Parts: sequence; C-alpha cells; structure tokens
Amino acid sequence: MKITHVEVHRVHVPAASPPFRWREGLGGSAPAGDGAVLRIGTDEGAEGVALFARPGAAAMLEDLVERVFREELIGQDPFRREWLWHRVWELDRIQELPLPTFGLIDIALWDLAGRVYGQPVWQVLGGFRRAIPAYASTSTFATTEEFLDVADQCLALGYQGIKLHAWGDARRDAALCLALREHVGPDVPLMYDGSAGFDLPDAIYLGRALAGADYLWYEEPMREFSISAYQKLAESVPIPLLVAETSDGAHMNSADFIKAGAATFGVRVGTTLRGGVTGAMRTAHLADAYRIRAEVHGSDIPNHHLCMAISNTTYYESLVTASTVRRERHVDDQGLVHAPTGPGIALPLDLEYGKELQQYIEGATT
Repeated sequence: MKITHVEVHRVHVPAASPPFRWREGLGGSAPAGDGAVLRIGTDEGAEGVALFARPGAAAMLEDLVERVFREELIGQDPFRREWLWHRVWELDRIQELPLPTFGLIDIALWDLAGRVYGQPVWQVLGGFRRAIPAYASTSTFATTEEFLDVADQCLALGYQGIKLHAWGDARRDAALCLALREHVGPDVPLMYDGSAGFDLPDAIYLGRALAGADYLWYEEPMREFSISAYQKLAESVPIPLLVAETSDGAHMNSADFIKAGAATFGVRVGTTLRGGVTGAMRTAHLADAYRIRAEVHGSDIPNHHLCMAISNTTYYESLVTASTVRRERHVDDQGLVHAPTGPGIALPLDLEYGKELQQYIEGATT
C-alpha cells in the first residue's frame, strides 16, 4: 500500500457560543474561521484524516502541504508511522513547524490504520480501559461567586473533579482556590492551571496555598522554557506539579523535566501539542517507567482515544466555558466518558460538512 494523495479540505470552525476568556494577558475564545481537515489517501482506497480545528489553520496547513508534506508523503507506506514521525522531526530542523502541526500526519495515519483494521484507535494501541472519569476544566469567569456557582453545576451534572483557570493574579487566585475548597468540601478532587502566568516567586506563593487546600495537582504555573525554575518550584512547594504541556520536544524534553525532579505529579500528553498519537504514547510510557502520571490534555476526539489507551492517566479533560453549564456530549450523567466504538479515530470521511462532521468540530472547539 502506498500513499497517493495528500489533501487539505477547509471546514468552518464556529465561534464559541457564548464567547469565553482566559486569564489576563491571554485573550479568549477565537472568532469563527476556516479550520482544515488533512486527508491522506492510498492506492488501495484506504484513507485517514486529521482535523486542525483552529480558525486560520487552513491557510497554514495548505502552505505546509504544498511546500513540505505532500512531497514527503507521496509514495510512502502509510503503515510506517514511526519512520514518518521521525521524518517530521527532521523537517522541523529547517522548517520550524508550528507545534500543533507536528502530530497531524501521525493522527491521520493512525486513523487510516484503525479503519483498515476495523477497530477504534484506542484498541489498535492495545486498549487499557473502556471508561474514564471526566473533570470540568473551566475557562476564566469574572468573580469568585461565578466560579463557585459553576462548580456547583458541574458537580450536579456528574463531573468528578474541577480544574480552575483563573485570573493570573497569584494572591487573587490563591483566595479563589481556598474559597472553592471550602465551598465543595474535602472530598472533591480539585486542580489548578496557571496557564504560564507567573514568575517563580508568585508560583511558590500560589503553590503553598494550593498545598494547604489539598489540591490534586498544580499545572503550568510558569512558561516551560526553564526546567531549572520548575526544579526550584518542586523543591519549594509540597503540591504535586503537572508539567511539560506546551514545551517543544514530546518525550525528549519531558524526560528532562522528570530527571530534574520537576514532574512530581506527572507530565502532560496529548495529540495536539506532543506530536500526535505516537509522541503522546512515547511520553506516557516514559512517565510510567518513573511511576508518575501522563495526564491527557484536551477534549477532542483523538485525545478521547488516548484516555482509553494510556494506563497512567487519571481523567478526561472536559472544557466548561459558559456560566450555564452543559455537559460535553461525551460525558454521561455519572461523569464518565466511554470508549469510542467506530473504526479509526472516527472523524467521518464524508467531507460534505454534514451534521456528524459539524458535531465533531463543535466538540473539538467548545
């Protein structure tokens, strides 16, 4: 079997409704725009696709396919995923590829393989579980009272934990985290994501508050350029750290965070920022060797498969971006997400942009 065509199809990515925001300095939800589907086909009719559901993604991906990816892929065996994954890293040496594009070829090839085998990708990967609890991962709301109300709604809907994305002010965020713990009681798992908003002194201050409130993990308080700063943070606070979400290098730089003692809860994995399915699985196995967690980042469908395949992950991350909370469609009333059943990754190959594809896009961007 050989790859014979590599195509980019533009798809409309709707704006979040209602719009939402992140911490001070990061802005908020994107306006509607053109996302893209990467489609890889073969001489035997097997095909695989990957969605790049980011407004403005279409032009970026079209350029990469025309300049770089099509020439590399045409004529190749689509089952040589490892070799092609390494080729993308080689290409990056000159091309400086945008981080979210690293895994697109890999995702499409895993989708193709699953369709050929007639199995969902999580089963092709070996399969570990058929259901996983979901936590509610908030956007940033205006007041403490609004956060507490959202938390009440999430717990009533069955979510089994809550993670805060707050304002990016260490003292204000610490007060919010303490208020939430007092509000929900001692038994609800709580997490905090700093979205890289702090320097080391403020990260230490906030980390000590989180430890006192018995938060499960402390995620990305600083930009992930300085592993030394994270090493010092780990030495200074008892709250377990979840690290290596956005830094380039997949399992390679995750290894350096672990070696430095900075990944005291675990490392982030995911198809979008850690090099597709292959990069995520490499990172998860590395973390497992050190007996730490590999927590899956993001609530799109490829990461749904990762949650079912990775043994050392704890939760499915489900975004909650509106003050009137609705459960994500993958989450049941017990707060569980169940394994996909369709072959491949289950982005439909029908590119007429019908209801099923629209549901997929909405699930990946809201």
